Parts: sequence; C-alpha cells; structure tokens
Amino acid sequence: MQKVFDGHNDVLFRLWRRGREGFDPVSEFIDGSPTGHIDLPRSKAGGFAGGFCAIYIPSDDLRFAPPGPDGTYDTPLPKPLERAPSLDIAMEYMSIAARLERAGGWRICCSTREIEDAIKADAFAAVLHMEGCEAIGADLAALDVFYAAGLRSLGPVWSRTNIFGHGVPFSFPKSPDTGPGLTDAGKELVKACNRLGILVDLSHITEKGFWDVAGITDQPLVATHSNPHSLVPVARNLTDKQLAAIRESNGIVGLNFAVTMLRTDGRESADTPISDMVRHIDYLVDKLGIDGVAIGSDFDGALVPGEISDAAGMHKLVAGLRSAGYADTELDKICRGNWLRILRSAWHEQG
Repeated sequence: MQKVFDGHNDVLFRLWRRGREGFDPVSEFIDGSPTGHIDLPRSKAGGFAGGFCAIYIPSDDLRFAPPGPDGTYDTPLPKPLERAPSLDIAMEYMSIAARLERAGGWRICCSTREIEDAIKADAFAAVLHMEGCEAIGADLAALDVFYAAGLRSLGPVWSRTNIFGHGVPFSFPKSPDTGPGLTDAGKELVKACNRLGILVDLSHITEKGFWDVAGITDQPLVATHSNPHSLVPVARNLTDKQLAAIRESNGIVGLNFAVTMLRTDGRESADTPISDMVRHIDYLVDKLGIDGVAIGSDFDGALVPGEISDAAGMHKLVAGLRSAGYADTELDKICRGNWLRILRSAWHEQG
C-alpha cells in the first residue's frame, strides 16, 4: 500500500476537544475512536503514515454564513484572539503531543530522517505545526521555546487577524486579495523562521501577505492545504499568479480535501466524487510540475468527500490517481517525496 505523508491535519484539535469532554485523548488516538478522521487504527488501514499536526486555537465567535440561493456566501472574519489564553491552549496541545509520543502513539519528527525512519517502522510520523501564531508574542521568545519542544512548521495567520498579519475569510466566490498583508512583526516572524529552520505556510493568508512572505523568505513557497482558485474561487484557494510564484521558488501545494474547496459550486456536501480531487491534482501538476504537488488533507478540520470518509480511505484517492494515469514514481512524489524535499530545504538539512 502506498504510504501517504500529509501536509495538514487537525487531529490535535479534535483530541483536545475530546479531552475537554472527559475522554482520554491518548487512548482516543491509539485505540481508535468513532469520531473524526484520524486515529492510529484508521491511519494504518489507509496507509496514512503521518503528517503536519496543527496547533490551532479556535475562535468562539466564528459563524459560517449560510449560502444564498445561488450558493454564494461571505463569512465575516472572527475577532482577534488574546495572547494569554491562546498560549494556554497551545500548551495543552503540546502536552497531548508529548503524551502521545511517550505512549508510543506517534513519533514527533524534527528531521526528514526521523520521518523516513518512522514510516519504515510503521509508526505515525508527526510534525508539529502552528496554524495561526496567536500563542506567540511580538518578541518571539515563545517561538524559541516552541522550537525547542519540536515545532517545525507554522502559518503566521489563520483566517483572522493577529499581530503578525491578516487572514482570508471563508467566502465564495471571492478573491484572496481581501486585506493587508504582514505586519512588521510578521516580517520579523518570517525572518526568524528562516534562521531557525521552521517551514512557513501560506495557507489562510491574504494575497498581499503571500507576496510579503515571498519577498522576504529564503525558503520555497509552501501552501500546505490549498487548491486552485481558477477551479473553485473561494478566498482560501490560490490564484494562477500565486501558483506561478510557488513553481518559480520550487515550492509546493498540498491538496485540501475540504469539499467547499473542491466543488465548482462551493457547497458543503460530502457527495463530492474523488474525480473532483483528481481534477485539482491534475491542474496543480500542470501549473507546478509533478515535484510541486502533495497532499494536505485538512482531516479533522473540514468536511471531506464521503468516498474518502477518513484516514482509512486515503488509499482510495491513491487508487483514483493511479486510474487517472499517474505512475508509481509520480505517486511516490505526491504522497511523500515532495514533502520530504521541501522539509529538507526549510529545515536546512544537507543532501
């Protein structure tokens, strides 16, 4: 079975919520759970070998706008979050990640060698990612601490505003050019990530923010979980101009499984065929080349196609790509190899 290393999931968010509901997040992951998309049994069943596991602080005031008669919607950005409670929640996520590693549920990986070793050992390879940096102050002192604890990837913003920059709303149809880009603090954050060897993710940021990062970073441009705007014009998707810049930097885009980002009508319906996912992969390969396309499922953070359902169904996407004509060497790149290439660069590894 083809092993898939994923560019984005929210399993830590789900486990954190389950912990607050009185369940043990460690056993939820290791023993399996009827909720969500990812746990160890389902991951093994589907060849889901691990991925970027997000530290995401939820917005209590997020209210998704209902679609109008023509299917359009425009969700307002939630208000900015306060630093102290965000840091507390981020530490709870980090605690779950550490407890899972101690219990043998997964391995926290800080190098591509560790990822490769985990996959060979049939262990879940977890890369800690921060989705929106509300837990980090402008002095960036917390960034050093999170890095020491294993953080190796971050997106400066989620779909809201913080001290580092501005995010795009969940809106359809809409351009990603929805507001300002990075703040001065955000520019310093990107520079610090370059120095430390932390991947910078461009998912959720405004188009102006995208170009701000492109003008500063020494890394390839990366969108861990986004799709082509030309196919589905939601604000979260990437324009052809952005895709061209990603290709020029030898960067990468991970296919997002969220149905609202896959369907031409932008609707939230699990009745979304795998052929829609293949169509997006085909488009990305055409714009980026085979070396610039990967998987960024958004499992446990979005409604995904019913044919996939959860991590156990990952092999169905691989089968769909193979049926569409992708060779095993190309599938190796899309499923794992391209992420390893990008991480070697972002993490300052040799070879």
